[in-house]
Amino acid sequence: MNRFRHGSLLAAALSAISSGASAYELYSTADSTLKLNVQGALGFFHSDESYNQGGPIDPGSVAWQEAFLRYGLSGTTRFPEAGNSSLYGEFNLVSNGTWGEGDAAGYTDGTERRTDVDRAYAGWRSGDLFPALGKDGVDISVGSQKVKVGDGFIINGDGLSVGNNLAGGSANRGGAYYLTARNAFDKTAWLRLGGQQGWRGDLIWLKSDNEIKAKPELGVAVLEHVAPEGTVGLTYVKGLDVEDKLANAFSGQRDGLKITSLRAQGNAGVKDLFLSFEYAHEDKRLGDEHAWYAEAGWTFSGMPWQPRVGYRYSRYSEDYDPLFSGFSRGYGTWFQGEVAANYSGPFQRNAGIHMFSLGLTPHPDVAMGVLYFDFNTLDRTQGDLDAKELDLYVDWTIGNFTVSPLVGLYKPKKSAEDGGSQLGSDDLNLYSQLVISFAF
Repeated sequence: MNRFRHGSLLAAALSAISSGASAYELYSTADSTLKLNVQGALGFFHSDESYNQGGPIDPGSVAWQEAFLRYGLSGTTRFPEAGNSSLYGEFNLVSNGTWGEGDAAGYTDGTERRTDVDRAYAGWRSGDLFPALGKDGVDISVGSQKVKVGDGFIINGDGLSVGNNLAGGSANRGGAYYLTARNAFDKTAWLRLGGQQGWRGDLIWLKSDNEIKAKPELGVAVLEHVAPEGTVGLTYVKGLDVEDKLANAFSGQRDGLKITSLRAQGNAGVKDLFLSFEYAHEDKRLGDEHAWYAEAGWTFSGMPWQPRVGYRYSRYSEDYDPLFSGFSRGYGTWFQGEVAANYSGPFQRNAGIHMFSLGLTPHPDVAMGVLYFDFNTLDRTQGDLDAKELDLYVDWTIGNFTVSPLVGLYKPKKSAEDGGSQLGSDDLNLYSQLVISFAF
């Protein structure tokens, strides 16, 4: 498996969990299916150091556990007499929680438990009704669903899940901060136009119910050209509203925010090459911001274990708003560094980041790799989060389960007392996690 093209096995497993790709068939005819979806994950986490990013947390080591279970139904019905158009839908609940001492940034305290609706949507696909647009060239869906745009650099679900340690618990989404159990937007309307190749586009309206994000409402337009050599896309995002009583000076700017993004990704017709790029410009009330990255990778497909090497540079301006950027192709997209992206910062703003990667596939069911990050703060008046991080991971799929141990070494330049975020010292942090995910 080429991790640059398809992500790690954990990414594939979590993608299956998100989409309900594995399911038990309850009912099936030539034109209709009804499936039971059961997916989940269990994670064990330990960090030798803690960070002053969330609620109250003491310096030193912290250990915690997270879990979620997603369960529900999905179905489709095809209408041969109406051009093979079809209706589809999904409904599920998610039960999630955090145990132990809470996460290393203090976003959870270990007491979080919640069961809530995640996905509840219905849609219609056009089948062969509009041949010029391709198979299912018109696809309309409404309800609570996950939305991903492009590579997930700007929008990939509503997954931020803090707990009782912030805002007196009013923003609690049930914990599972790392696993991001609930990632559907509360309300959406999504029109997809075009098939799998050539020109295609999206018109999307979405509304978040995430209090820590100030419940923003967005309009999104996407135009893409998809070819075997790669995809080129243009995205426009307009902030329509936020909930004023939840907003601060930063999140309040999402009302009226304008984002224009240009991206490209593919192999340019070269089998073992991977190229990816995106530039996003933000027109905000208090000034323009931007973020961009350029990434290249190569797979030595003729060698044992198919080594994959890659380099990426990304840069986020001082007050860039990452909005709903989320887990995409695997580790490092778009949470750069397991410690940095989740606990210590930077959180996709005020930073230039170098990433070097090496991936190996010793067996079709086993992927392993090493990621190295060098974080450089742009404006140190906002704090100095310069740091280096090395992450080593293995993803091992056994039947319906994927077992993913990871070890991270994180070294900040400064402690929280000197302008950084690591409490008590600037010592090397040994971080470890074990995530077991499954889908039936």
